[in-house]
Amino acid sequence: MISLTDFLIVSAALFCIGLYMIVSKHNAIQILIGIELMLNAANLNLVAFGKYDKLNNGGQMFALFAIVLAAATTAVALAIILNVYKKYKTIDPDRIDKLRD
Repeated sequence: MISLTDFLIVSAALFCIGLYMIVSKHNAIQILIGIELMLNAANLNLVAFGKYDKLNNGGQMFALFAIVLAAATTAVALAIILNVYKKYKTIDPDRIDKLRD
């Protein structure tokens, strides 16, 4: 049987990988994927704690809500990244030095 500790270890690993992807920031897509990994780590924690809570399904409901919010923010972020690429011809955050011409 999988214990709560196993879920927490996997979640911590996902969170650390996502944090590394954000800190290394080679391009905007990598930053977006890092944020998604960190959100998935939080969702895994919510579902894991909800599994071991016998009274209600609050963890699963919060995780579902977080997944919907993550999908919406990803769609907006991808639209922003596409517009930035169209203007600057790069998605490297270090090369984008001004927002207005």
